[in-house]
Parts: sequence; C-alpha cells; structure tokens
Amino acid sequence: MTEADSEPRNRFDHPVQVAAEDIDANRHANNIAYLRWVQEAAVAHWRAAVGPELADSLQWVVIRHEIDYKKPAFADDRLVVHTWVEALSAATTERFCEIVRPADGQILARARTIWCALDPQTGKPKRLDAWIREAFRP
Repeated sequence: MTEADSEPRNRFDHPVQVAAEDIDANRHANNIAYLRWVQEAAVAHWRAAVGPELADSLQWVVIRHEIDYKKPAFADDRLVVHTWVEALSAATTERFCEIVRPADGQILARARTIWCALDPQTGKPKRLDAWIREAFRP
C-alpha cells in the first residue's frame, strides 16, 4: 500500500512498544523483532475479527514471509503495525503489514505474509468458510 492508496476496509492496528530485549548489537531493533510484530499483529487481527468463541476454529501457519526494512526502530519507540488481508484463496490469505512510528510518521518496514488455514483436528489445510471471506474481504 502506498500513501496514495486509501485505507483497506479490513485494516487492523496493533500497538507495539520496542523493548530492551528487541535491541541488537547495532543499537536498534533486530530484524527478528519485526517478524515477531508482524506475526503478533496477524494473530491479534484474527482474534479481534472472529471473536474468542471462533478463534480456535482454525489454526494458521505461515508459508511465506517477505519483509522490506526501511528505517530502524529504537528502544522504547511506540509503533503501530497496520495489517490487512489483500487476497484470499481456497485455504490461504495474503496479508500485508506496515510498521509505523507515529511520533514521526515514518514507515519502518513493510511485510507480505502468506498464511495457510489448517483444520485443528487433522492439521491439514482447510477451505475458508464464507463468513471468514466476508470478515477479511479486501
């Protein structure tokens, strides 16, 4: 998504504060922290969208991550992960994230993740029901 694009209909905002343990030898947040924030935002979005009674009706696994790192995050920075689903297939979603530092408006990273839905009983891919498609429709 670019600044010229409108906000996605299904966007979810997840707050993050950079912790001391996120900081690496370069004195900024380590790349793995960004990945963790992307995953945490996706899980929080899922749980918020479907509610606690349905959250465990599917399990989700990542089958692909792509992250572009733009700017560093530092200890105690307050960030927001904007996340949304752009596309859905039979059993997968293509999810995007932007990690933003609201204090200066900087986009720190952009990510694209492909998630696959699994049946929690069998561990096999599960088709996305119509209600899920509607909840995350771009």
